[in-house]
Amino acid sequence: MIDGTEIRVRRPAAGHKNGKKFISGKNKQNAVKSMVVTDTAGRLLFCSPAEPASCADITHARQLGLVKLLANGPAMEIPADAGYQGLGAQTGGRAVTPPHRKFKKNAPDWHEEMHERQRKVHSSRRIRVGHGIAHLKNRRALARLHGRHGHMTDIIQAVAGLISHQQTATLSADPRK
Repeated sequence: MIDGTEIRVRRPAAGHKNGKKFISGKNKQNAVKSMVVTDTAGRLLFCSPAEPASCADITHARQLGLVKLLANGPAMEIPADAGYQGLGAQTGGRAVTPPHRKFKKNAPDWHEEMHERQRKVHSSRRIRVGHGIAHLKNRRALARLHGRHGHMTDIIQAVAGLISHQQTATLSADPRK
């Protein structure tokens, strides 16, 4: 499962040439964005390098080469959110996004019920990636970051590596699994 997450950072210094790049269009705050891939149990598998938050989720996926990897990789479904709309067509249907709303106004009752049911099924499949992101963001190193933007990639990937190692160690230590 795949999703992008934003992590707040300090505002760049006044007059900094790239100061506007870090402003998120979604949250209207200074942030960096990282793409997280988890398995179906919510364990972190991959955390991408940090990019300025003004970058869209699908653009970040394209820059990382995810489109080529999925298009040429094994046939599997990867649930993604609406930020990756259009990725399914580029990857041969491997990236599955929430259903489109066909009617903007005056939709028939049957269509509204069907759309809501499909949306809930998709959302319930994707909840695990949210849990993986929550594990990542609950670490103090990311919750209260006051360092330089240039070090964000190293910090995010180090925290993701520690969490992944912890999850693997917990999994192998549990005799029931």
